[in-house]
Amino acid sequence: MNGVPDKLTVDLHPIFRSDQDIAQTVRAALFRAAGQKVPLVEIITGKGSGKLKARVLAMLKQPHVKKLYRRVEVAPGNDGMVLVHLR
Repeated sequence: MNGVPDKLTVDLHPIFRSDQDIAQTVRAALFRAAGQKVPLVEIITGKGSGKLKARVLAMLKQPHVKKLYRRVEVAPGNDGMVLVHLR
């Protein structure tokens, strides 16, 4: 084992009201995962109204964020989680 975790999990429930905190938290997690060569970031948005997930997906489409990952998917069988597969 090389000490690199197979994923990094970010729970956005505690900060769902603040767009700025959400963007900052997601970006920080992606940069940290990329820096540590962690292949997957799980972003827990919760099922709710879908607004938080939509905000996260929109944020992930920004060009400076997009270059960090290979693909994004909603977790199979779990609408409340976005999976970001890093490069």
